Amino acid sequence: MSDDTEEYNASKIVVLEGPLGIRKRPAMYIGTTGIGGVLHLLFEALDNAVDEALAGYCNSIVVRLSDGERADVAEISDNGRGIPVDIMPKYNKSALEVIMTTIHKGAKFDNNTYKVSGGLHGVGLTVINALSEYAEVIVKREGKMFRQTYSRGVPTSGIEIIKDTQEKGTTVRFMPDADIFPNPNFEIEQVKERMGYTAFLNKGLRLTLIDERSGAHDITEYVSKEGVADFIRVLNEGKNPITGTIYMKKQADSIVIEIAMQYNNTYEERIESFVNNIKTTEGGTHEIGFRSALTRAVINYLQKNGNNKKDIKVIGDDVREGLTAVLHVLMQSPEFEGQTKEKLGNTAIKGVVEEITYSFLSHYFEEHPSDARQIAEKVMNAAVARESARKARELARKKNAFEGTVLPGKLADCIEENPEKTEIFIVEGESAGGSSKQGRDKHIQAILPLRGKILNVEKATDEKIFESKEIRTIVTAFGTGIQEQFNPEALRYGKIIIMSDADVDGSHIRTLILTFLYRYMKPLIERGKIYIALPPLYKVSKGKASYYCYNDEELRKKSDELGEKVSVQRYKGLGEMNPEQLWETTMDPARRVLKNMKIKDAERADRLFTVLMGVDVSERKKFLEEHSTEVKFLDT
Repeated sequence: MSDDTEEYNASKIVVLEGPLGIRKRPAMYIGTTGIGGVLHLLFEALDNAVDEALAGYCNSIVVRLSDGERADVAEISDNGRGIPVDIMPKYNKSALEVIMTTIHKGAKFDNNTYKVSGGLHGVGLTVINALSEYAEVIVKREGKMFRQTYSRGVPTSGIEIIKDTQEKGTTVRFMPDADIFPNPNFEIEQVKERMGYTAFLNKGLRLTLIDERSGAHDITEYVSKEGVADFIRVLNEGKNPITGTIYMKKQADSIVIEIAMQYNNTYEERIESFVNNIKTTEGGTHEIGFRSALTRAVINYLQKNGNNKKDIKVIGDDVREGLTAVLHVLMQSPEFEGQTKEKLGNTAIKGVVEEITYSFLSHYFEEHPSDARQIAEKVMNAAVARESARKARELARKKNAFEGTVLPGKLADCIEENPEKTEIFIVEGESAGGSSKQGRDKHIQAILPLRGKILNVEKATDEKIFESKEIRTIVTAFGTGIQEQFNPEALRYGKIIIMSDADVDGSHIRTLILTFLYRYMKPLIERGKIYIALPPLYKVSKGKASYYCYNDEELRKKSDELGEKVSVQRYKGLGEMNPEQLWETTMDPARRVLKNMKIKDAERADRLFTVLMGVDVSERKKFLEEHSTEVKFLDT
């Protein structure tokens, strides 16, 4: 071992001060430099504006998106008090400049200026500033309008007085740095989602989104009269409620707990939790307290009213089946796990939420016997179905339905054993399965042909799902197990590719498979393992030359390019292609087109699956009528 003590000394220590540290390791502050990180900058500014609303000084927020030189530009304006601009003697700088250039500085640490806030760590505006090619802040307060500009965290001007004004508020305008973010643009659907639920959580607060990018001028306003009760109605669209909206807003010392919940006739649980307007995607102690209180209150009601069955033990999963709930907690000094604030860590809040919620629900069940009976029946049905499914799974395991080393007989496996290098095609039909087996690269590509349409799991109980031959085949081929035994790490392939015909039946089969994967193997979608193969719709020939077109626009361009005497063949099914054609158009990694399935908006995915695959025929009919004009080609 060499002695390198002399080379490693104090001179090797590098101190990155101010914005340099943030720019060097941006993911430490915003989680990622991908699309989520760009949105995080906007949401930090939005959270600051909402904090002014929570403090009672703001009732209007405007978010404006426009085109910049190298990136989108975001502008967030509120009519709150305005960031202070007076000099801080300790730093000999204005409070505005200190807030914009120094981390862990702000008015949210003493619980006096802001009783509750989402901006906890005092880094939001500093991070926005450090990671923006250009930023400016306009402050209206004390009868004046002030302005200061920055670039990559460094002031490019002093504080200027623009004019006199009696208005108040803050405007933060910034352009994410294209040197930091590969795609420095704002995904509009996620911005809309965030502003939408912010309006629900702040009854009466008006939020306006103006999208001026690409020459547009789209204006969307968000305001809610009933708050979280309106939120529940939106979340339950497409589902049949079996209870009224159960609403509670209680305060204990400095903590405010607001809950809206409603049961519907589906099998899915949906709990959306928030702390100081921040969505806690991964839950936390407040959500644990709510779940525990709900389970206790329902089981207590069952026992008191003789609704429980002695041979069936009710558990939390039974109680939450078909539940849609919104939980919003306002509190001082929330302890989020990480700057991205996805999980609450305060231990004391669990007991507070549990005690208040349990007391409220116990009284509610006594005062609303009709809702209580509906919930009790729903819960007991869930418990009975779960017990039946457990027995079915035990039987399935005995038959090696999901476990064991025997792979399905119809699976044509690949030679390569390293999962990261392999892929499995789920193919519709025996004919297409035969062609794909002949045309594949057997070293890395496995083929699993399915016979017809798989079970619609949106309408099926677990018992029927475990009895389904096609689903057992899929699960066994994947090697992941299912439900309690599900382990995404055990996946035998790096890619799962759904390959179906480009017609209505193929689309239906693809939707059924995706519904199953979404409901029972969602982590595989979240990890980017699921792909859709996009076979060509057309083969265009002229003379001896042939070309493949994947959509109508490509067909039009190719036809115009080739001129007259063009022969066009439309493929209705994969079985119409021979093995060579299937390989070169759809399976060859060098030439094929794949669509990677992502869940950027779980709410939209959940809504679509419920409407299209659920039991409510009227809701599905309404959806189809509204979107029928979007259909470009329909086979008959």
